[in-house]
Amino acid sequence: METIANFINGQRSTSSSKETLPVTNPATGQVIRQVTQSTEQEVLQAIEHAHTAFPTWAKTPPLRRARILFEFKALIEKNREELAELIVSEHGKVYSDALGELTRGLEVVEFACGIPHLLKGEYSNTVGTGVDSFSVMQPLGVVAGITPFNFPAMVPMWMFPVALACGNTFILKPPAPAPSASLRLAELLKEAGLPDGVFNVIHCGNEAASLLTRDERIQAVSFVGSSAVAQHIYATASAHGKRVQAFGAAKNHAIVMPDADLDATVQAIMGGAFGSAGERCMALPIVVAVGDDTADKLIAKLTPLVNALRIGPGNLRGKEENEMGPVISKAHQTKVLGYIDQGVAEGAKLVIDGRNHKVEGHPEGFYVGGTLFDNVTTDMKIYREEIFGPVLGIVREKDFESALNTVNGHEFGNGSAIFTTNGHYAREFVQNVEAGMVGVNIPVPVPVAFHSFGGWKRSVFGALNVHGPDGVRFYTRMKTVTTRWPTGQHTVAEFSMPTLG
Repeated sequence: METIANFINGQRSTSSSKETLPVTNPATGQVIRQVTQSTEQEVLQAIEHAHTAFPTWAKTPPLRRARILFEFKALIEKNREELAELIVSEHGKVYSDALGELTRGLEVVEFACGIPHLLKGEYSNTVGTGVDSFSVMQPLGVVAGITPFNFPAMVPMWMFPVALACGNTFILKPPAPAPSASLRLAELLKEAGLPDGVFNVIHCGNEAASLLTRDERIQAVSFVGSSAVAQHIYATASAHGKRVQAFGAAKNHAIVMPDADLDATVQAIMGGAFGSAGERCMALPIVVAVGDDTADKLIAKLTPLVNALRIGPGNLRGKEENEMGPVISKAHQTKVLGYIDQGVAEGAKLVIDGRNHKVEGHPEGFYVGGTLFDNVTTDMKIYREEIFGPVLGIVREKDFESALNTVNGHEFGNGSAIFTTNGHYAREFVQNVEAGMVGVNIPVPVPVAFHSFGGWKRSVFGALNVHGPDGVRFYTRMKTVTTRWPTGQHTVAEFSMPTLG
């Protein structure tokens, strides 16, 4: 059986650890690979190689760094089918969704290729008599990324292209259930001309990974996962003097107004709620319908579509492709099914039951059918907690103000949307909703690469978001220089604050 190795100092590196974890194809339930759980010493080895590689890489002109990223971009495009197949085999999402994941990651690579412009800094001439000031943006050093299973290629590519372009070296700790894409990306970076040691991949457990938050050579940590872990990583890494951007859980809402185009809205909700089996931090698990009439019409239109979802393996293509694949693991399947049980017990109306969904020919696959609840209330567990599965809940509110208060009352604030044809309500929503990413008639408002991605409240810990302008700020520190070139004038010591006038 294939064992997924580390990638340290420009080459695959087999761990000395005998501890491995199975990598399972969620569509079949079969173990297809295994991944090593590296020792703490091997994590330290990766850190040391990145630390050694940093000075030379930091001094490499940004244009040369950009050219490597341009070549990396071309290699991703050349190998996109192979990468998509790896994602499908380990995550379970459908093939077109895996290609979409690669495209969204590739957009960040394209953004990072513009790094010579992004690092230009500022210049002010004659801030005082004979005095000029300018700023330079310099890399931090060794930085680390800890990434989740649901986007095994995209989320790493939201981090490392910008970090590398800025002149940092990078250590990636991928998710154990879906480790292969990261290793393949590392090989493509080397093929693109990235020097050894600049990008390293280490597979390890939580205890060994904690070195990335504590080692003094690590200057910054990026993380995506649950809010509890995000808060822990933020607290630990910050206490050790590191910059941190830690993204946690979400419970994204969409308000549907009575004037919304319901046919278009329902199609948008279907993709937002059930795409990737709901395993997205920007999924749409809650719809807040304004008025009972709106809710009744939504239920009537959603019911046949949810019942008709094509659910099965993600490796089919074209007209035969399924719309939704399995969830990531048996344990997660059990968790999602438990939430459905909980919703029934708490009194939500189960319109469509996704429990006991069977896919012909794949009895051991980790499938959950599309599930639809009505009359969900804000005190229910299925409302408060992130399910991360194909479960959609309808909350009923009497008017826009009540709906907005419901959205803003949730502890998470990753993304929110409104569906309406009324410009007044759309503007009020955009101005007053407490969420970091907002959609107007857009169900999954993920920003493009040249804007920044990040939520509010307990969906994020740290001041700077990922990719876009914030990504460049996060992976650099500014140095402001003030210069005066003497021309023979005589000066005396100044003991008061200089004013430069």
